[in-house]
Amino acid sequence: MRLGGPLPPAFYDRDAAAVARDLLGAVLRHDSDEGVISGRIVETEAYLGPHDPASHSAVGRTARTWHMFGPPGTAYVYFIYGMHWCVNAVTREEGYGSAVLIRAVQPLEGVPLMRRRRLRARSDRDLANGPGKVCAAFGITRAHDGLLLTGGSRLTIGAGETVCDDAVAVTPRIGIRKAVEWPLRFVVTAAR
Repeated sequence: MRLGGPLPPAFYDRDAAAVARDLLGAVLRHDSDEGVISGRIVETEAYLGPHDPASHSAVGRTARTWHMFGPPGTAYVYFIYGMHWCVNAVTREEGYGSAVLIRAVQPLEGVPLMRRRRLRARSDRDLANGPGKVCAAFGITRAHDGLLLTGGSRLTIGAGETVCDDAVAVTPRIGIRKAVEWPLRFVVTAAR
């Protein structure tokens, strides 16, 4: 896997569904104090903005959702179920409130560190195959909320290998209660 430089703000300044599709194959990288971790993004979900009832932005800008309304390419990290962090990439123009949830990553670098952080994972495939697992494996917490994924921070998303349309499944989003039928989950089929 060849990693390109961080994706620019213009990449994210588009509709969340387009960004979610195009993030497949890109590389999430965290230069943590414990070492470098990276992985190929293989599953995403789009949250379209204030008109999307499943989006956090539907209730407006709050202390929790502050960075979801940030400039395109900002990390929006939130806590869910009282136990898991989830990381998103903010899309569209600043103030709009749309983002893409990174649901699963295929480990590339730092696998021993991921294993230490995810002791219950039965295989390397299980290290980051869910949004909470991604954050646990990568060491992503609220401290990363608001960082620019476009460069200049320790958490970035870089260009990776393009994934052809034949290798992508589009399904309804999962783990939500509103607008569940909307086809906004994108999965690299070989990574399922």
